[in-house]
Amino acid sequence: MSNVEHVTFKNRDMYWEIAADIYYPPNFDESKQYPAIVVAHPIGSCKEQTSGEVYSAQLAEQGFVALAFDASFQGESGGEPRFTEDPSLRVEDFRHVADYLVTLSYVDAGRIGLIGICGGGGYAINAAMTERRYKAIATITGANYGRVLRETEGSAEAVIAKLEEIAAQRTAEAQGADWQVDGGLPESTEQAKELGITDVDILGATEYYKTTRGAKPNGLNKTLRSHMGTAYGWDAFHLAEELLTQPLLVVVGDIQGGFGAYRDGYEIVRRARSTKKELTVVKGWSHYDLYDKDEPVAQAMSKLTPFFTENL
Repeated sequence: MSNVEHVTFKNRDMYWEIAADIYYPPNFDESKQYPAIVVAHPIGSCKEQTSGEVYSAQLAEQGFVALAFDASFQGESGGEPRFTEDPSLRVEDFRHVADYLVTLSYVDAGRIGLIGICGGGGYAINAAMTERRYKAIATITGANYGRVLRETEGSAEAVIAKLEEIAAQRTAEAQGADWQVDGGLPESTEQAKELGITDVDILGATEYYKTTRGAKPNGLNKTLRSHMGTAYGWDAFHLAEELLTQPLLVVVGDIQGGFGAYRDGYEIVRRARSTKKELTVVKGWSHYDLYDKDEPVAQAMSKLTPFFTENL
């Protein structure tokens, strides 16, 4: 069997298929059982970017079966309308991925771990609280998407105004108007600078997604405006004090930007009920450096490998 296999499997509740890439360890033997790790991509990303070609590939080299999947409505996965970013549906994806993994003879169903990157980190935290098949959880520069959206608006009044806009767009589409798909980033780093953008996270995202560094055909960083309402009212960390009990590893960079992953990292480690939990701060590196740059990724992997080896 090749080192990477492309698979699809049914989202059994919603009737479309989820697309994923499975990364196998060296000398993989299908007659044996392996611990498996699911890796969730950032918001607006796809399985061919950091979740797959960086972290899943390196985890496989360390002896794990690693699965990177495209979220429903995005990438090569099914679901309409496209570019829907609904946290409740994103969380359900993790259940369907677990459903698939436990059918594979070479996966030890009692040793499945979970990693989420950026917004995928918030989704992973939220999913793990109620999807107990995930036995150990890690986030890489994980962010609470609902909090990011609300902070971006700046006030409760501004959030309510945004929700009114979303409602109006949804009504228009129900009455026959075209979908309104919003781009999440400037079209280039040059445009970002012309617009006076100085935030390290937005600049980092633009460089990653809009240049050859990280650009992939399905990593489009787009969202469907009319289906954003749920996200504005969502909190990834709700009930973490009660329900998040699995071993937890949180990795963040110490160069802080507007997406707030550094603060979210400290918050979830403080709030999680987990008795085994660790925060690793990668000094001198930012949110998007942890996506693919050799040194910060190596530092993250130096924590991920022993964490999952011990806890799966």
